[in-house]
Amino acid sequence: MSKIDALLSGLQNVKPRGPGRWIACCPAHDDRNPSMTIREVEDGRILIHCFAGCGVDAILGALGLTVEALFPERLPDDHYRPVRMPASPADILACVATDSMFVAVCAIDIARGDTITEADKNAVLSAAARLQDAANYGR
Repeated sequence: MSKIDALLSGLQNVKPRGPGRWIACCPAHDDRNPSMTIREVEDGRILIHCFAGCGVDAILGALGLTVEALFPERLPDDHYRPVRMPASPADILACVATDSMFVAVCAIDIARGDTITEADKNAVLSAAARLQDAANYGR
């Protein structure tokens, strides 16, 4: 099993977003809607980003993995330069679409007079924070 397959198999609600790109629920927090992007880059590295703010160590710890799970096997003479890869616009829009739909469904329930759970109230607040982060991304 490849490293990306091993990582993806431990995640919930995984959805492909293009070649080498996925979105999934973050295992480091109570995530009902996908808020984490996963990307496998050409050199075999795996990039992960949680829009709720969970760190890589927390995400990998929740999966029982170490940071080595994100890197290809190296030969002794290999050298890597750290590279900060921003989230792609497509990944951000996918998260925004999911969070917007969740907030809209909750708003419809409230408008009908239904009561939403405390967990859903907290999820709406988390979604709103992620939407704000997406709006400010790259500024």
